[in-house]
Amino acid sequence: MVQLSASTCLLRGLLVLLLLVPALTDLTPPGLCTALKTLNGSLSLRQRYMKHNFPINYTIRVHSEEVFKLSNISRLRSQVEGLEELVLQRLWFQVNQGVLKKILRVLPERHPSRPYTFELERRFKDTEGVFVQAYPSEAFQKELPESIQDIWDRMTEEPDSIPDSSWRFIFPKSLLENFRRTMHCLFSDCFQSTDAQHNYCSVSHWRKGRKKDLQPES
Repeated sequence: MVQLSASTCLLRGLLVLLLLVPALTDLTPPGLCTALKTLNGSLSLRQRYMKHNFPINYTIRVHSEEVFKLSNISRLRSQVEGLEELVLQRLWFQVNQGVLKKILRVLPERHPSRPYTFELERRFKDTEGVFVQAYPSEAFQKELPESIQDIWDRMTEEPDSIPDSSWRFIFPKSLLENFRRTMHCLFSDCFQSTDAQHNYCSVSHWRKGRKKDLQPES
């Protein structure tokens, strides 16, 4: 009986450990990674549709909170004790939902970038659906940290109630650059290559990538 009890305890311990592995490693569910990679493929066309099809120095009015950069993520991680990655990911979806809506809002029906932006928004919504389905509903019912809730509330305020000082005028391409970089940062395990590990949350990583893109072909 004692031997059986010890074996049972060992088996239970192994089962608990297996259940905890995803939580301990914070790995993104495979289905969500697939959706994010599809979204990333669409974002690779941002230069063509968000720069070349707009007048020089054309900007879009967005909430200051919708200018969501790597530095915002770094600041929140350092300021909010025990901040869960899932909370940041939820914020990322909320931010970029507003960004895509604002870009679409300024594009006339016949604008050459409208079909691309419409399809990008569709894929974004599909990805958000996969994200919500990938986790228990209780995960989205938790009370947000106060600083995160404040950001959330400001983004969902009626435009007429927002002071002029809270708006920013940003290039469309820059908004999608922020979109893509922060996606890689918050879901980094989906984009890591087998031959090298990248710190997608580092600004220097993206500077190196930009220099490489700018080098003329030999």
